[in-house]
Amino acid sequence: MGHQIVDASRPQPAGLSQWRAMLMDQPALLTQPGAHHKTLLAWAYAMHRDKVIDSDELSELLELADGALAFAVEAVLDIDSDE
Repeated sequence: MGHQIVDASRPQPAGLSQWRAMLMDQPALLTQPGAHHKTLLAWAYAMHRDKVIDSDELSELLELADGALAFAVEAVLDIDSDE
């Protein structure tokens, strides 16, 4: 019997629709913005490495991930200033 070893620390390529669903997951984004951003970046680079997306699409995904992080930081700052 052959067993395949999977490195759980290495992000596995996900489909673009799954990536976009993660991007839109506001509860995850607002709860852990840094981890959420890091995961989005890792998935984007994995899809590019595996030739699921091209360089232009990678650039777009990285910009979207950075925008989501900026949104989350602003939202957290707004919540803190309201308290």
